[in-house]
Amino acid sequence: MKFLGNLAGIGVTLGSIGLFVLVLVLWRLNSGLPNYEHLANYTPPVMSRAHAGNGLLIAEYAQERRIFVPIDTAPEHLINAFLAAEDKNFYDHSGIDFIGILRAVVSNLRNVVTGRRLEGASTITQQVAKNFLLSSDVTFERKLKEAVLALRLERTFTKRQLLELYLNEIYLGLGSYGVAAAALNYFDKPLSDLTIAEAAYLAALPKAPNNYHPFRKRARAIARRNWVIERMRDNGYITDDQARRSAAQELVVADRPASLRRYAAEYFVEEVRREVYGLYGEKQLYGGGLSIRTTLNTDFQKLALTSLREGLQNYDRRRGYRGPVAELESLEAWWEQLTQISIPTDLAPWRLSVVLSVDDELQEASIGLRPRMTRARRFEQSVELGVLPLKGVTWAREGPSPNNSYKIKGPRIRKVSDVVKVGDVVWVEEKSSNDGHYELKQVPEVNGAMVALNPHTGRVQAMVGGYSFSASEFNRATQASRQPGSAFKPFVYAAALDSGFTPASLVLDAPFVMDQGKDQGLWKPENYARRFYGLSTLRLGMEKSRNLMTIRMAQEVGMAKITDYAARFNINSTMPDVLAMSLGAGETTLMRLTSAYAMLVNGGKRIEPRFIDRVQDRYGKNLFKYDQRACIGCDDETYEQQAAPDLPDDREQVLSPQTAYQVVSMLEGVVKRGTGRRISSIGKPLAGKTGTTNDSRDAWFIGFSADLVVGVYVGYDDNRPLGNGESGGVVAGPIFKAFMEEALKTEPTPPFRIPSAVSLVRINAKTGKLARPDDETVILEAFKLGNEPSIGRKQAIVRGRSGTSRRTRPAVNTETVGTGTGGLY
Repeated sequence: MKFLGNLAGIGVTLGSIGLFVLVLVLWRLNSGLPNYEHLANYTPPVMSRAHAGNGLLIAEYAQERRIFVPIDTAPEHLINAFLAAEDKNFYDHSGIDFIGILRAVVSNLRNVVTGRRLEGASTITQQVAKNFLLSSDVTFERKLKEAVLALRLERTFTKRQLLELYLNEIYLGLGSYGVAAAALNYFDKPLSDLTIAEAAYLAALPKAPNNYHPFRKRARAIARRNWVIERMRDNGYITDDQARRSAAQELVVADRPASLRRYAAEYFVEEVRREVYGLYGEKQLYGGGLSIRTTLNTDFQKLALTSLREGLQNYDRRRGYRGPVAELESLEAWWEQLTQISIPTDLAPWRLSVVLSVDDELQEASIGLRPRMTRARRFEQSVELGVLPLKGVTWAREGPSPNNSYKIKGPRIRKVSDVVKVGDVVWVEEKSSNDGHYELKQVPEVNGAMVALNPHTGRVQAMVGGYSFSASEFNRATQASRQPGSAFKPFVYAAALDSGFTPASLVLDAPFVMDQGKDQGLWKPENYARRFYGLSTLRLGMEKSRNLMTIRMAQEVGMAKITDYAARFNINSTMPDVLAMSLGAGETTLMRLTSAYAMLVNGGKRIEPRFIDRVQDRYGKNLFKYDQRACIGCDDETYEQQAAPDLPDDREQVLSPQTAYQVVSMLEGVVKRGTGRRISSIGKPLAGKTGTTNDSRDAWFIGFSADLVVGVYVGYDDNRPLGNGESGGVVAGPIFKAFMEEALKTEPTPPFRIPSAVSLVRINAKTGKLARPDDETVILEAFKLGNEPSIGRKQAIVRGRSGTSRRTRPAVNTETVGTGTGGLY
């Protein structure tokens, strides 16, 4: 008895100690448990998304790629797939599945013997506790906390709420957080469009996404997906027939990054990113779930990139072939050597290749192509060969020196060996016949930019900031300040028209010399053609881009007024008051200059280029809306013969509509008869102006229809000359033309709108006088009402004096010539 008593005492003592330890452990667990009640207001980081004007997705900004979806929007077969794979007793347990734990123990004993994968026993509720509230440390204490939290979560949240938390938080690989983001990243689909097989694959990923990568470990991925399908069938979620057909489907995964790149909008979306970052900061941009509606026209954007690239390539070919990208000393494992060469990633369908042999008798070279990059971001293992025929290299002649004519000077290519040799690494593009024959290509050294915007709203509809975003993220449309040359002249003419000139006023085109003072020598500007044409109308001066006429006119008007116009149109707000500025010597950006032209065609109304129409938060509330005008009647749901809403035009008037139209009319003449006449073959009402700076370092063409303004700039980043003869009309004009031909092909193109208080009068285009019946060159000229020409009225003639300084007013004569007054007396 004494022994039994001692034994009982020891039992009581040990029990007390055990109870104390248990209480201590539970107290420690309880005191160390995180607060879980905040999950009721769960707002996870959600990626922000930018859409084009037509609603197409063009960019995603995120650190965690997540799209939050309410549980009610998730399809049942997707939920069932996760239940089958992770927690088939989810609706029956209270947070911990004790039956599942026992089953997992028994199954794992069998799996250890057979070498099969071990099964887990964590419920979805436990995974919610771990993912939201605990670390991923594999410790006994963490498992205990997980179990306690799971029990508490079950008492606080409904099963559907727990599922919503789980499906939106779980990491599923490829940077995807939550099922909605995974559906887009893997299959480029919304949840509602997922098939059973696709839902099963997503449900296969939570345990270890990298173990079931769709490309690197494809066989294991399909096997795991089919295991989930079997579990769905065994649990009664799908039929035998559905399971059989789903398991037979291929695992087809979309190339999600490529799907976003198809709009070629990298420069545009980067500009949007900068703007949103400036408005709302990093946290909101990358995790606030913002919905950003941009101004982009995806068709125009793709067309702008194609037009700019082809134009730059055409110029580059005129400058000749510069040689291979690199040279391989040995052809051993040439395919591996090609993969080591760093190249831009956005030049498809171009391929990098190496010349393996040259056969001048067959007039071709054999080339080996750089292995393609798979969607697993690895290179293909297969070797791909091609043929480079003679006709694919005949363009690659020796080019002229930088200061010589733009015409190729090298001898004609008669053999493939005249261009390439074994070991040369070159760019090639497969011909349209797809027969394995390629053409030699060359990435241009020259660069450029292109902008298209709506002149009435300032909405930027396309923007390309360079030849390749992958090669250079520097945006030449918004960040490159260059001299616009003659593309600035329309604003000098606008100042002159507001100072009493008319398009028919005569200005002397003759030599001009000015002493610059302070031992700087004489300034002797010239026309582009280095010729002088005597008295000419303002219109002719604009159409032919006469420098000397512009200088005399600027001298008469005064540079202070011209610099004021430059600031007014936001071209350059710090332009000095020197005559050279009238020829476009002051720097600006393509975006600023294109926007300034928009203010001409829209009747002199101020606009600011904009990339964003609206920004909404994750709940659909407007955070930003560009157009703040009140629209009374816009919310009417039915039409009952009421008048259309009348939106107020609150744009600032920076130029009179009459002056703006006179400039537009003269710029239309540039296209019809002047330096931009190559554009006239489009057969649409178009206007524009070329621009070429000293030594042809910058080439511009800014042109427009009544409802679309397009600006093109071409130049070297290091500011070297483009070459003699490479003017704005030769280099930039064809790029503008290629874009407009396609952009306006199916669009109605109305004539330019004529404002009130403008009279159209028939005059002689050469003399500016009223037209006579026997005149051959007759045009309709735009005059402000009350300033029309008539018999006996005096015409202003600006002759100027050679040798005057910029502070001296030139001589102004008036003669009775029977045309417009010009207003100079």
